[in-house]
Amino acid sequence: MSDKKPSSDLPEGSPITRRIEDGVETFEAVIQGETIQWDKGLTYGRHLQTDQLLSSQVPVSDKPDEMLFIIMHQTMELWIKLMLHEVREAIVALRADELGKAGKTLDRTATIMRHMIHSWEVLATLSPHDFLTFRGFLRKASGFQSHQYRELEFLLGLKRPDLILVHHDNGEATEQLKQVLQEPSLYDEVLAALARGGRDIPEGKLKRDWSEPYEPSDAVEDAWLAIYTDPDQHWELYTLGEKVTALEYYFQEWRFKHMKTVSRVIGHKHGTGGSSGVNYLVKALDLNFFPELWSMRTRMNAPKEGGDYSQCPVS
Repeated sequence: MSDKKPSSDLPEGSPITRRIEDGVETFEAVIQGETIQWDKGLTYGRHLQTDQLLSSQVPVSDKPDEMLFIIMHQTMELWIKLMLHEVREAIVALRADELGKAGKTLDRTATIMRHMIHSWEVLATLSPHDFLTFRGFLRKASGFQSHQYRELEFLLGLKRPDLILVHHDNGEATEQLKQVLQEPSLYDEVLAALARGGRDIPEGKLKRDWSEPYEPSDAVEDAWLAIYTDPDQHWELYTLGEKVTALEYYFQEWRFKHMKTVSRVIGHKHGTGGSSGVNYLVKALDLNFFPELWSMRTRMNAPKEGGDYSQCPVS
């Protein structure tokens, strides 16, 4: 508490009381039976930068449905930003062999993906006619130009260097993508954790040119198969594998929902950025981040149980 005179003046009889707390002018009022406090320091709006956030929707047309399109994609970009943050936190935990901490972060990332999947349903309320009222105003602007999405693909393990070309006029984005391209991905760090955990991971997968696309390995598939065949003996690595698999599972579901939403809104037209639209998005469904975690499942076999089935008592 301080005797410093507050800088603001309240009208006589105001229901608001004030004081100086920790050097900050602080206010208090009873509202709807609750004692509510606030101050001139950190406010909700300053913390979340709501003025900047809510002034960032700048339509290029006078068509009312464009606002939905803008906000939908802006929220996607915010969620992708959070995913980038969380995946990097998971990588830090993996490097420290804190597999439980990494798993918790991967669970959160997968939950974000599930939220993003459902968000396509909001955009799907945009009818073909609604979209066509402002599509022409978008010119060549398209989701293909999302550098955050490309960064997320690189970070998870899908390295496709030629896709940086579309960002050549954005120096900051280009440098960021080149940096992520040169660093180990989430999957590279997972394989390194497996190696430290005693799994036989080829040296060529632990030390390589990180900018090159990952090539599946029979030895890596064998390592995952051994873990999944006896999960009780390899519980931490097994649960890590399942959490990583879940992340790709939901990512692919997001891609599928994206493709179906585009198909519903524009059919098989080319994208505004020149891609083949739905056909391009369909091809993306065949892209994997963690290939051996999927391929080894085909090799798993169920143990024979129940004795001699030729003598089965069930008729």
